[in-house]
Amino acid sequence: MRELIRKLTGAFGPSGAEEPIRKVIRAEIEPLADEIRVDPLGSLIARKQCGDGKRILLDAHMDEIGVMVTYVDEKGFARFTRIGGVYTLNHVGGRVAFADGTVGVIGIEGKRKDPNKVPKFEQLYLDVGATSRDDCPVGVGDAVLIETLRRLEQTDHDVHFVFAVQEEVGMRGAHTATYGIDPDMAIAVDVTTTGDTPEARPMAVELGKGPAIKIKDAGMIAHPAVRDLMIQQAKKAEIPYQLEVLERGTTDAAAMQLVRAGVPSGCLSVPCRYVHTPSEMVDEQDVENSVQLLLEVLQAA
Repeated sequence: MRELIRKLTGAFGPSGAEEPIRKVIRAEIEPLADEIRVDPLGSLIARKQCGDGKRILLDAHMDEIGVMVTYVDEKGFARFTRIGGVYTLNHVGGRVAFADGTVGVIGIEGKRKDPNKVPKFEQLYLDVGATSRDDCPVGVGDAVLIETLRRLEQTDHDVHFVFAVQEEVGMRGAHTATYGIDPDMAIAVDVTTTGDTPEARPMAVELGKGPAIKIKDAGMIAHPAVRDLMIQQAKKAEIPYQLEVLERGTTDAAAMQLVRAGVPSGCLSVPCRYVHTPSEMVDEQDVENSVQLLLEVLQAA
């Protein structure tokens, strides 16, 4: 699965420009699905119709955070705005790649009133090696879903795998895809932060201790039936798991649960250090156990 994760994380795909990552995912799942389509907003949906039971939706967003250039000064340095949760300290010195192949480095203004204070986002700039204004040209949850689809041999249910667009800017793709599918149950797969690094914000999730079954986050409370189903199947199959309470942030499950008359929704999270930085870190066994747990859930739902 490591090679698959490398492909997905190396593909271009900020919110609103997901076509490159969509092509990578489609190439992986085309031989595995009974039906594949792209909905009007751009989400990729693969259907595995194994039976006449429940209509189950499994979701992982395929977009990533990014930046969009808003202005280029006379010397060729660019200012930019956020696409999603781009935080100042996480990205100083980080590299940025644009769709046309241009690569730049994020810098910070050297002249600040108080260099000991956290700089404002507006003090960042992008250096692409240009010398003038005219010279300036300007994936883990998906792996879990792909592997689940690859290994799904038999279930009584009609399973829809949604690779959603625009999660980072308001969970838009998950909302429209869920409306079109009208599922009986939905599970989002995403990453979550951990509390196992020095002086980290207190959180009872660690790398290497198994996937995290969400209890609640800032945008949703997991439906008890979906949450308990995941817990029961983890215990039954002796898959290590953790329980997640996330104080900040949310996932596509928050949007899916509010579609139409409401959809019983939950979330399975892969523990991840350094979320929304250029160097996120997961434990490969946590990813593998996430796949195994989803397969168990699909058999038991």
